[in-house]
Amino acid sequence: MGYRRYGGRRAFGRAFALTLATVLLHGAAAPVQSADAASAGQPVGGSGLRVPRYVSLKADRVHSRQGPGTDYKVLWIYRRAGLPLEVIREYEGWRQVRDSEGAEGWVLQSLVSGRRTALVLPWEIKGGHAPKVKLLSDDRESAAPVAILEAGVITNVRSCDATWCYVSVGDYRGYIEQKKLWGVYPGEIIR
Repeated sequence: MGYRRYGGRRAFGRAFALTLATVLLHGAAAPVQSADAASAGQPVGGSGLRVPRYVSLKADRVHSRQGPGTDYKVLWIYRRAGLPLEVIREYEGWRQVRDSEGAEGWVLQSLVSGRRTALVLPWEIKGGHAPKVKLLSDDRESAAPVAILEAGVITNVRSCDATWCYVSVGDYRGYIEQKKLWGVYPGEIIR
């Protein structure tokens, strides 16, 4: 049985540092709305929701199994509440998910949430090195930084306009380029 977090196949979900700048953020967050699968023309799973789609973990200990049932072998234990996963298939009360590293398994539907989260640059973490990204006060590269985020930090996605996402991490809110997040699709709009 393996242990997973976003960045290591056999690691116990260690939290990543968030280096905060002293610049204050202004503005309010817009609520996240799920896309309606039927009107979006997307394939729909048994739940009536679009497949594929992103979800997040409700708990900090979630078993990922080889198949849709408790009789199947546990492949991984995810140990990070809020971790984004992509639902790629549904079967009754089970969801087949894929993580940011591409590993797949089945988790109980009751352990995932429609709350949208995203990982900052998880593909950039190599050998313990985690690059940093600026969380900006506005949706332009020249905007003032609100915080500096390390790759692997989980953000709460508030909205996305297909280029920029408005996210929060702790008490900090700001903008990050959508292409730097795993947990939102390229060009996806979230309101």
